[in-house]
Amino acid sequence: MKTKKIILSGIFIAFGIILPMFFHTFNMAGSIFLPMHIPVLIGGFLLGPLYGGLVGLLTPILSGFMTGMPPLVPVMPIMAFELCAYGVISGFLFEKTNKIYISLIGAMIGGRLFAVLGAFIVSLTIAPKVSPFMFVFGDLAKAIPGMLIQLIFIPILIKFTTKNPEIKRSLAS
Repeated sequence: MKTKKIILSGIFIAFGIILPMFFHTFNMAGSIFLPMHIPVLIGGFLLGPLYGGLVGLLTPILSGFMTGMPPLVPVMPIMAFELCAYGVISGFLFEKTNKIYISLIGAMIGGRLFAVLGAFIVSLTIAPKVSPFMFVFGDLAKAIPGMLIQLIFIPILIKFTTKNPEIKRSLAS
């Protein structure tokens, strides 16, 4: 089981690096469609809070160093806080409630709050000009298309994977 979760974590991290590259290749802004968030949230649902959190933490760090997206300062550490929270919260809430929308919305809200914490830490250390609330909530309206994609696409995928006996058995073993 641990080996399977490690392998799946690697796959979700890879998707979290490749999807934003695809979006940027076709000039589809990542800050609008949030492509890195999708594999992290799905990872939380399917792998649980520990591995979901690791996927969320490692994806922006590896992507930042490998592709320059997100920029290493100040965005990458803030996204690492945010996406780690997405993975932990979606995994935790889904394990406890088995409710997809509660888990997803809880993770989306919790992730934004952790992004504020990350932005605050970044403002105290490596980027003093960052205003935590403006950084996180200033462009929130711009991210609405990405949030809508998450609210539509992720529940469909999670319902499919958790209802399909073969996939469910494969994830559980």
